[in-house]
Amino acid sequence: MNVLAISAHPDDETLGCGGTLLKHRAAGDRLYWIIATICHEPQWSAPLIERKAAEVERVAKAYGAERFKLGFPNARLDTIPTGELMKPIERIVSDVKPEVVYVLHGGDIHTDHHALFDATMSVLKPFYMSKRGIRRVLGYETLSSTDAAPQRGERMFMPNVYSEISPYLEGKLDIMRLYESEIHEEPMPRSPSAIRALARFRGATISTEYAEAFTLIREVF
Repeated sequence: MNVLAISAHPDDETLGCGGTLLKHRAAGDRLYWIIATICHEPQWSAPLIERKAAEVERVAKAYGAERFKLGFPNARLDTIPTGELMKPIERIVSDVKPEVVYVLHGGDIHTDHHALFDATMSVLKPFYMSKRGIRRVLGYETLSSTDAAPQRGERMFMPNVYSEISPYLEGKLDIMRLYESEIHEEPMPRSPSAIRALARFRGATISTEYAEAFTLIREVF
């Protein structure tokens, strides 16, 4: 089975579905990973940009994932026409034909997340899903973005799908530590203890040790 994770920023997918991706890999599924943005000068220094790029390569290797960098400017996706964001996503989806797609939650506080979610859902229209082999589209939560959004209306993250990741939680934390420039110190949202606490809370919801939670956006069967 082909599995595609779509993230605006490199650490989004590890925070949101890293344990589930490791679970897919253990099952023999093929992993693909879209990263929509890259850091750019002068907002980031050249050495930091190189450091972040090296982190992405290490993480892709840890997942065993084929990664696609779209190269849009970080924190500026809301300035890009939706049609321009759609083009590379549509091309990759058509080539990869994933059965399962994980995409960041559309109600997150980060404007990059809003823009990427809208572009992705425009690509994943229901009448295209079967043609491209897609069976499920799931939204994942991202610590420091989903939890920071106002909890009202359509912005709320309301999980209805859970993935047990008890055997994979430590692997998820190890991969998150590869993001040396992104991980937070305690007690911030992207700190190891916060990641573990959310996984424990989601696990308790389904009476298991650790889990990740998703919203089922669409399923075709």
